[in-house]
Amino acid sequence: MSLQQQVMEQMKQAMKAKDTVALESLRAIKSAVLLALTQSGAGEGLSEEEEVKLVQKLVKQRKDSAAIYKEQGRDDLAAPELAQAAVIEQFLPEQLSEEEIEKVVVQTIDAVGASGMKDMGKVMGIVSKELAGQADGKTISAIVRSKLA
Repeated sequence: MSLQQQVMEQMKQAMKAKDTVALESLRAIKSAVLLALTQSGAGEGLSEEEEVKLVQKLVKQRKDSAAIYKEQGRDDLAAPELAQAAVIEQFLPEQLSEEEIEKVVVQTIDAVGASGMKDMGKVMGIVSKELAGQADGKTISAIVRSKLA
């Protein structure tokens, strides 16, 4: 089942349950999917990889907004953003733990022969492709940085 179909099913359930946070989040996904379809001119739909990137972008936007609100002491605005991020995250594949990410990073560093921070871009490119959709770029970057430092 495509992302668009899953979202529509969830929207029906959210409407019946009168869950406004879920409904708002699902409408954001639907809007982003439709926008992506019209921009790319993809009549047949988005690939699974494109769908994952789209959902990751939406989650990242919500989390970044929540972080800014918290910095400004606006927890009343941060809470809905985090709630929406939680609803949107349901459409992402299973996320890996930091230990699992660390194993992949160490294997990649050994395979590439990376020795210092100058090789960070090379390692990041390989690990990011390998873990696409399963790990946050910020987490991967932090682990790579700690291993190469």
